[in-house]
Formats: sequence, C-alpha cells, structure tokens
Amino acid sequence: MAESFIFSIAESLTAKLASRAYEEASRLVGVYDDLQDLKTSLSYVKAVLLDAEQKQEQNHELREWLKHIKLIFYDAENVLDQVDCETLRKQVIRDYRTSKDKVGRFFSSSNPLVFRYKLALQIKDIRMRLDRVAADRDKFGLQVIDVDRRVVHRREMTYSHVVESDVIGRDYDKEKIINLLMEPSLDNNAGSKHISVIPIVGIGGLGKTTLAKLVFNDERITDSFPLKMWVGVSEDFNIKQLIINIINAASNFVSTGALPGQQNLKELEVEQLQYRLRNMLEGQKFFLVLDDVWNEDRVKWVEMRDLISVGAQGSKVIVTTRSQSIASMMGTVAYSHHLESLSPEDSLRLFVRWAFKEGEEGKYPDLIRIGREIVDKCKGVPLAVRSLGSSLFSKHQIQEWESLRDKEIWNLPQKEDDILPALKLSYDEMPSHLRQCFALLSLYPKNHLFNSFDIASLWGAAGLLPLQSQDKTTVDVAHQYLSDLMARSFLYDVFDFGNLYAFRLHDLVHDLAVYVAKDVCQLVSSNTRGISENVLHLSFVENGLPSNSIKPSLRGVRSILFPVDNQGASEAFLDAWVLNCKYLRYLDLSDSTCETLPRSIGCYELEVPPEWLWNLSSLKFLYIFDCPKLKSLSSDIHRLTSLQVLRILNCTELYRKYEPQVGECWHMISHIKHTDIRKTWE
Repeated sequence: MAESFIFSIAESLTAKLASRAYEEASRLVGVYDDLQDLKTSLSYVKAVLLDAEQKQEQNHELREWLKHIKLIFYDAENVLDQVDCETLRKQVIRDYRTSKDKVGRFFSSSNPLVFRYKLALQIKDIRMRLDRVAADRDKFGLQVIDVDRRVVHRREMTYSHVVESDVIGRDYDKEKIINLLMEPSLDNNAGSKHISVIPIVGIGGLGKTTLAKLVFNDERITDSFPLKMWVGVSEDFNIKQLIINIINAASNFVSTGALPGQQNLKELEVEQLQYRLRNMLEGQKFFLVLDDVWNEDRVKWVEMRDLISVGAQGSKVIVTTRSQSIASMMGTVAYSHHLESLSPEDSLRLFVRWAFKEGEEGKYPDLIRIGREIVDKCKGVPLAVRSLGSSLFSKHQIQEWESLRDKEIWNLPQKEDDILPALKLSYDEMPSHLRQCFALLSLYPKNHLFNSFDIASLWGAAGLLPLQSQDKTTVDVAHQYLSDLMARSFLYDVFDFGNLYAFRLHDLVHDLAVYVAKDVCQLVSSNTRGISENVLHLSFVENGLPSNSIKPSLRGVRSILFPVDNQGASEAFLDAWVLNCKYLRYLDLSDSTCETLPRSIGCYELEVPPEWLWNLSSLKFLYIFDCPKLKSLSSDIHRLTSLQVLRILNCTELYRKYEPQVGECWHMISHIKHTDIRKTWE
C-alpha cells in the first residue's frame, strides 16, 4: 500500500529538480539537460497521480501501474542523491584545495568524466522507463488534478490526560468500576492474597484504555489509594521489564527508557528488582492498572501476582484486555466488565464532536444525515468514529461526505469486529505528505513511546521534511505534522515536555501503519523469512539476530533502526547490514548495546569513530552525544557528502576542536549546512 503516498514522492522530486540551487548543482556536475528531460517526464506522470491514488482500490492493474512508478521514483531519488554527493565533493575540493594532505587522498581517485557518463546513463534509463509507463496512463481514464485538495484543518493540540467531557457514552461503565474498586474486598479467590483483580474486556478500539484512565484519574480513587500506578503491557509480558515499569510508575516516572534511574534498573538482576519492588509495595494500599495485556501464560501471571501481593488489604488491580481467557486467568473476582459498543445515538454524538466546531453542526442538517449513515458503518467503535469524524473536520461540501460514505472499501468482506476499513479511509483522507510520514511510524514496535526528536530526525533523513521552511526548523515542521496526526485521532498518550513531545500509537493504528507501509518498511525478527529487495527502511526489533541470518540486497536501504531497549548489535552485525547500504541516510543505534557505537555514534569510552562510518555517503543526520573521550572526527568526515545536520553535545574534546568559528578543526565541518555544537546539554 506504499502506492498511497506516491504523489508525495513525485512532489518532492519535482520541487527539487525545479529549485535554483539544484539547477546550479546539475550544471556543475554536467547533467543539466538530462535532468530537465527527466523533470518533463516526471511532471507528465505526476499530473494524474492523485486521481490514480484515489481509484486504485477498485483496480488491481492500476495498483500495479503505481507500484512500477514507485520503484522508478525511488531510483530517481537515489540518482539525485548522487548528484548531491558529487556537488558537495566538488565544493570540498574547491574549498580545501590547499589541504591536499587532508582531502586529496580520498578524492584523487574520482574521475569526473566517468562519473558524469555513468550518471547520465542512469538518468536516461529512468526517463525512458518513466515514459514507457506514462504511455499507459490514458487507458485508466485518469483525470488531471493539479493540487492536493485534502487541506488539513487543525484542531488545538491536546495531551495525554482524558478530558471527561470528550468521552461519550461511558458514564455507566465508569461508575460501575469505581463502585467495585471502593468495595473493601472483592476476592473470589482464596489465593489472591489481598489483591483484587478486575478485568475490562472488549474488542480493539472500544475505549478500554480511555475508560481505565477515567477511573484512574477520578478523585475518589486518588483519595482511596495512596499509591497509583499505570503500566502499559502490550504483547511482550516480559517479567523483568514489567517490574521495571511498575517501579518507575511507583516512583512517579514515565517509563521512556531514557529517564533518570532507568538504565540502572536494567542493569540489575531480576532477583534484585523483585526485592526493590516488594520494598516499595509492602504494606501500601495501591491501585495498579495493567493496560493492554496479551499474555496467556498463567505461570508468568502467577509470578507477577505473587510479587505484588505484599500490598495492603484492599489493593486493587485493573487489567484491560481483548481476551476473555486472559480475563478469566487474571481476574480474582466473579465479575469481568465487558465493554460494549456505543449506541447509535452516542456514536453520532461522538462523530459530531469531532467533525464540527462546537455549535456549528446545526447549520448542516444534510451532513448530519450522511454522518449518521457513516457512523452506522463504524459498528459503535469509538476509535473508528473519532477517526472518520476527524477526517471530515471543517469539510462542508456534501460531495466530500458522500464520497467517504460510498467508498468501495466498505463493501469488502470484513470480520464482525474489523475497524481497519474505517481507519484506512481516515488515512486515505490525509494529504499525501502526511501519509508518508505516518507510514514510517510502523518501524517501531507496538506500545513504543515515541519522541518527536527521533521522529523529526527520521522524517528529515527520509526527505519528508523541508530542511528550511521560512522561519521553521525541521523539528517545528515535524511537530506540525504530529499535531495533524493527533487531530485525526491517530496518536494518543501525548506528553508535552516543552520542546519535545512523546506519544504512542493505538495498536490498531499501528496495524494500519504496518499495512500501508508493508512494501517499504519492515520489522526484522527471528521469524522474518526474507526481506523485499525494494524495502527502504529496516527495523531490528529482537535481540540476538546473527549477522548472517538474512542476506538481502541492501543497496536501496535508507534507514536502519534498533528501537528495542538494551538490544545488542555487534560489530560483525553492523558490518553485514550497514557497509553495503550505499544510500543509507539514517542509522539509529541509540537504544542498542552495541559495544562499538551505542548512543547514536559512540559510547562513553569511545576514542576513535569506526572506519565504516565514513563510507555512508548518503548519511544526512549525525548526532554525537556523551562521548567525552572522542578526540577527533578525522578528516574523513568530508566523505559524508550528503551530511546536512551535525550535532555534538557533551563531548569535551570535540567541542574544543570543532567549536564554531574558533576551534582549530572548525574548517573541516564548516561546509555542513546545520551544525549544533555545545559543550554541555544546557
């Protein structure tokens, strides 16, 4: 489904080819005429792409046509990267002509005539392939649409706390659970040891987490339980990690993996963690929410239950889950709260809340009528209702609402509790650039706590953010895109830390991200049987993967991530997966335990950067944090000819040598467009 953001790729390519800076670069490299011909071919295809994206669901042949174009576009992006690299290479030679010892060794072997000839052949091949594909556009009856008409209407940014007035149709559920929690003893199981466990059960998207938050934040619960803890569990019921998360929750820390004390906890043995948790809970009357539990292994649950059983009489646990078998296994009371779908009237009220500005719905009775028909297709699932309502926010044309109501995807075979079609329609209503950004969120595992700094870096390296946008930085633009995604109900648990946002994806929204990005992004684990030759972004989500486990052609890979905390990545592993990635733009090792290169490019003891780093000629972002013993970057940094952003923080020796304007080695990095070099984090 990566074809759904192909228009965004075409826009990026045409904008780059049309820019004055790129025209000058193409003249410098000697391929100006070739790229102008490519721009003409590209514009001819781009004109019908929006119409093609909207019609592809009903036409398999059209989807294949778009898939072919997508692959050509990716090759074109790689060629333009080569132009960028060669342009900067020439500038470096010009600027450092007197520093022959420093840069001459690397650049002397390059032959500009051979490079120009090979590059011209590549451009010609891409143009001819594009022209052949473009010749088929008329047979699909595609219409020319000049601009993306899906304007983003933004709501105000909201955050992780639940605004009770925004929750519709759950008053009875909330009061029922609070009354259960306030009862002195609910135990139906003699082995429960003072701990009452109440399950909330329901299909995905019904609002189990929202309901639990309403209960968690109620004043009556705060007054009754001196200690409250909220822990997200998700699919991996890892006892050690769960203990760490409960300890952090009990200590009023958000479990981000990067907050004070978190790393120290991970270094402790399980027995040490168990001792610490018992000390924190012993004699305390606590309220614990275990949100989104998938584990059906009773042994693991009994182990965890025994750990927390040291709490005082009256301690309570709420478990949210989709599985009745899990509810039966974990519950200690006769009652499990089954969350039902919203009524048609409550669904419509929720839809109106998200589709209109407050009070304006009365002006549009015809839209309300169509909205009721749309809501009926959502099966009373609040996530689907909110998502579709958000996608129609401030759209007042009847045709737009009817188009959403009559989409072909509603007619596809569906399971009774399947809300993916509704979410997919909301995704289809996004502007093309936003769909591409959303797809990259699939590179992280479910229940991952994202931060806007990492996402801005990933999006920027992928070429999805303008490097400069008037007075806005890439982070500002990333925050704007995240605000758009949240306005469409695609993000939740949003925390505002001032210049940094943290957030999560609902697991059904994560499923959607994986679905739409399946040809472009791939999570690699021990179960991975193979990797597509056309994949652009790889994420290694499991420890202990051998370096020779999978051997795809990696030349087109642009991003490699290790998003799982404390994940190992040996030097042999990096050699196998990184060295052949000619177009690699983004390498994130910040959560790995790589001995050579943890925490972006180094570790506390690192003194010399690895040699393979300088081979990544397409790398665009390089962050070096907390490497006080790293003495130099080496003159080979000039080989990173696509590098656009260099940040050096809390690296004493590097700051002394590369301090802007005054450092003895400043001249070696002064050509980089954006540098941020500071002695400390302050």
